[in-house]
Amino acid sequence: MALYLIGNGPMQTTAAFAPVTTGTAIKTMLQFKPSATIAAKIVEWGISFDGFAAALPGRVELIESNVAATVTATATADITKLDADAIAGGDPVTNLIQVGTTSTGYTASAEGSTTTVRNLHAPQFIAPTTQYNFQFPLGREPVLQVGLFARIRVTFGTAVNCYCYMIVNI
Repeated sequence: MALYLIGNGPMQTTAAFAPVTTGTAIKTMLQFKPSATIAAKIVEWGISFDGFAAALPGRVELIESNVAATVTATATADITKLDADAIAGGDPVTNLIQVGTTSTGYTASAEGSTTTVRNLHAPQFIAPTTQYNFQFPLGREPVLQVGLFARIRVTFGTAVNCYCYMIVNI
């Protein structure tokens, strides 16, 4: 199995990684969908904000959903291969990670009509001036079921910029 880092934006090249604004309504910041035939494990996830003043914390969730949000599609270049197996495996979007506006991507423009949600980790209240990262213990990583979506969703009282990511094992 190989490790991949997926962030909520295009890969930085000549400029720094671009933060994405949250909102006052629920918003999927990052969505991940594995291949149609392979389940995936999330081994780590995190989110950070660039607020400069203490304010009401935002609600942050790592969930599995039966419905896709409409997102900006992740490209092959946006996925970082983290280990030797990933590097040797070639292009991950060929048969491991589905990409597209209703697959793996970031910054949702529409949430979809989700009817089934499973928490992949406990929901968190996170201040807009801080960050949250969690690495799951070995053997206790949540499994994303085939055909479903992992999503990092946030809701803030006032919009704030964020970075978020998932490290997945496929």
